Amino acid sequence: MDKDSPTLPVFGIKRHRMTTDGTGVSTLVGAYGCPLKCRYCLNPLAWNPETLKKCIPMSPETLYEKVKIDALYFLATGGGITFGGGEALLHADFIRQFRKVCGPDWTLTVETSLNVPSAKLEKVLDVVNDYIVDIKDLEPSVYKAYTGMPIDNTLLNLKLLLEKVSLDHVYIRVPKIPEYNTDAHIQQSVTKLKNMGFKNIEVFPYVVRQ
Repeated sequence: MDKDSPTLPVFGIKRHRMTTDGTGVSTLVGAYGCPLKCRYCLNPLAWNPETLKKCIPMSPETLYEKVKIDALYFLATGGGITFGGGEALLHADFIRQFRKVCGPDWTLTVETSLNVPSAKLEKVLDVVNDYIVDIKDLEPSVYKAYTGMPIDNTLLNLKLLLEKVSLDHVYIRVPKIPEYNTDAHIQQSVTKLKNMGFKNIEVFPYVVRQ
């Protein structure tokens, strides 16, 4: 492994995913790291320090060797690799390098909150096919209360997607978050997104773990 090559702190690889993580048959690669601390985090492994101790740092070449077993499924269904977490775009350098290793034929998808510096998103614009965006809520006060972070980066990156990416390849999820956003908040978020030009918008309830 090249000592200068980016590595990915992988805490899980799930094969044969369909409908929830992108087009076709996909393999979900979970990587450590997230800038948010959402009250009802669906994957706390992504930011728990204990997880990092168990992560396997993989080079793009190592990950490719792990996932290429399903290449025929990817090619037959239009699927590929979905990078999740956590926040996939924290690992933009890795994703960019992985594209060079896997070649042009697999669909690469990122699951993201978009709450990263725009430079991270810009690095993957020409190598990622699809974006699955968990937007939380577009009301700044609700967003900050739920995630612990301001919404500014998310809004900047939504605009960047509008400018640089075919909106057929952007899928936005607006969650119903118990005790945080109301039906009115949700409708406001959906309306804002539609007015911006986004069309693949899904509203869904969070399943809160007690």
